[in-house]
Amino acid sequence: LETSFSKIYMIVMILITLLVVGGYFSYAMFTVSKEKSNAISIVTGNLAYKLEVDGEETNTLVVPSYTFKEFIITLSNTNNRVARFNFYYEGSLPTGVKVGYVESEGYNITPISTGVNLEKADTSGSSNIYKIVVNNLSSDEIRINLGVEVGLDYNDLELPSNGHLFNKYEKTLADVLFVDSTNSIDTTDDEQLFITGEDPNNYIWYSGKLWRAVSIDPSDNSVKLATEWDISAITFGYDSTAFEESNVKEWLNDESVDGFLYNLREPEKFIKMDSEWNATMMTTTDKPPKTTMVTSPVGLLNIYEYTMSYSGTTASNGYLNNGLYWWTLTPYNEEFLYRVSYDGSTGNYSYFNNLGFRPAINLKPGIMTVDGSGTEDDPYRLEGDNDNNLNGTLLNTRYSGEYISFGTGENNLYRIVSHEINGLTKITNEEPLKNDGSFVTVDFGDNNVFSSNNTIGSFLNNDYLNPSNGYLTNDQVNMIEDNTTWYLGRIESGNSYKLAKYIDTNMSGYVSSINAKVGLLRYGELMSGQFERYALRGESTNSGLTRYYWLLTLGSGSELIYRVSANGASGPGYTINRGPLGIKVSLNLKSDVIITGGNGTKNDPFELS
Repeated sequence: LETSFSKIYMIVMILITLLVVGGYFSYAMFTVSKEKSNAISIVTGNLAYKLEVDGEETNTLVVPSYTFKEFIITLSNTNNRVARFNFYYEGSLPTGVKVGYVESEGYNITPISTGVNLEKADTSGSSNIYKIVVNNLSSDEIRINLGVEVGLDYNDLELPSNGHLFNKYEKTLADVLFVDSTNSIDTTDDEQLFITGEDPNNYIWYSGKLWRAVSIDPSDNSVKLATEWDISAITFGYDSTAFEESNVKEWLNDESVDGFLYNLREPEKFIKMDSEWNATMMTTTDKPPKTTMVTSPVGLLNIYEYTMSYSGTTASNGYLNNGLYWWTLTPYNEEFLYRVSYDGSTGNYSYFNNLGFRPAINLKPGIMTVDGSGTEDDPYRLEGDNDNNLNGTLLNTRYSGEYISFGTGENNLYRIVSHEINGLTKITNEEPLKNDGSFVTVDFGDNNVFSSNNTIGSFLNNDYLNPSNGYLTNDQVNMIEDNTTWYLGRIESGNSYKLAKYIDTNMSGYVSSINAKVGLLRYGELMSGQFERYALRGESTNSGLTRYYWLLTLGSGSELIYRVSANGASGPGYTINRGPLGIKVSLNLKSDVIITGGNGTKNDPFELS
C-alpha cells in the first residue's frame, strides 16, 4: 500500500512540474514573438533622415589634390518620433589624406559608435551640425562617402564593417604650414611638397635653435627642417665627397657631449631616427635619382631641395639664403660638392675646405604646434618643447642654443653651447664683443698657443672679467667656474673636427691643453659657426677684419690659427700677426646656477642667479 501511494504521489508531482515548465516557455515564446513582430513593424520603412553637405543634400565630400577643405554637415531627424543616429565615413582613406571634426562653438561633436538621439522633426533638437575638415596632400582628387545609421532611441547602433567614426582633427605642424597663405606650396614633386617664397611663415623653434620648414612629406605628414643659421663650420671630409664617410655626417650624428645629436632635445620623441638623405652625385640641380641614399637621424639638404625652396623667385631672395656660405650634401664629382654662397648662388667647393653647415632633420608625423605664428619673432613652438615656469630650474638641464641674459648693455645676450663634466654649462656671447656699437678686436699673441697670459688670453681673464670695464657684473663673474680646461688640438686640412679636443701625450714640447677661467670656442664646436646679425642676404659680408672672430684651435703651421668669418666659413690659413680679430667669449657657468625667469628664446632669454 505504501509503495503504491508513493508511486502515485511521484507521478502527480511530475505532471504538475511539466505543466508549470511548459506554461512558462509558452509565455516566453509568445512574448518574444510579439516584441519581435512589433519591432519589425516599427523599424521597416518608417525611420528616415536628411543629410546635407554645405546646404545641399548629398553624402559625398569632394576634395581636389593638395587642398585643405572645410565642410559643414547637417544631419536631421525627419521622423515624428525620437530616433538614434550614427554618422561615419565609408572605407579607408588614401595615403596623404587626413579627416576629422573640429570643435567650435555652434557645432556638435560626431557621435560615438552607439549613436546619438535626435528629437522629433517638429522640435528644435531635430538636427545636429558638424564641422568636418579634410586635408588632401595626395596628388589625386578624392571623394569621401558618408554613411548614416538610424535606429530606435533605446537601441544601440553598430558601425558597419567598412564604417569609421570621425575623430577630432588635431592640427599638426604640417597642417599649420600647409594652410598658411604666406607659405606658397610647390606641388610639382609628389614626394616632397616644398615651401617656397621670400619670407614664408615657416620659422620653428625647437631645442634651442631656430629652424625653417623646407618641405612636407605627403606620405606621412612629416616635415623637413633646416636650421636658419650655420651651427658650426668644418671641412666636409678627408678624402671623399661621399656624405656617408664625411666629417660632417659624423659631427651631425655625434652622440658625445660635444655632438649635435646628443644636444638635441629628446630626439627619439621629435625626429625620425631612420631618415633617408639623398646624396646622389649630380652635375645638375634637377631632382636626383635614389642612387645613393644615406640613413641617419640628422643630415643636410641636397642641392635640389635648396633650389626648390626659391621656386618662383630668385636664389638671392629665397628664404634659405641666410647670407652665409654652407655645405649641401650633393657631390658634383669626386673632389667637389655643391655649396651655397652668401648671395644665395650655388657653386662647387673642394671637400677639404671649411664651410658652415645647417643641420637638417625630419620631424615625426603628428608633431603638434602649441604656440606661435611662424614668423621670425614669433616662431611656431612644438608640443613638448614649450616649457613654462622654469623658475628654480638648474641651467645645466637646458639645451644647446637657448638664450641667456648675461653680460651688460650691448653685450648682454649669450647662448648655451653644451654641458661639460660636473654639471657645468658652457656658454658664448650671441655675437662678438662690442664697445659703443663697434666690435672689440684683439691680437692673438706672439704664437698660436692660447693661454691666460698671451694677448687675447690676458684680455679675457683680466679686462673682460673686471666689472669696471662694463662687460660683466660682480654677480656674473661669481657664476663663472674658476678653472676650465681648454683643448688646443691641431687640425690640418681635411682632418676630423675631433682632433681639436685631442690630447697627444707623446708629443714633446706640444701643449695640448691649458687651464684658465675664460677661453674661446674650438674648431667644430657647437655655436662656432654663428654670425647671425651681420649675415646679410645678397651682400658680401667678407670685408673688414672686424667681421672675423678667433677660435683657439691651431692650424698646421706654427703661426696659423683658426677663425670664423661673417660669411660662415672657418679656416686655418690665418696667421696670428695679420691683425686683430673679434672675440667670441667661451666660459663655463657653475653647476648651481639656476633660472629665475624667461623661456630661453631670443626675445625672452633666461634670467640667472
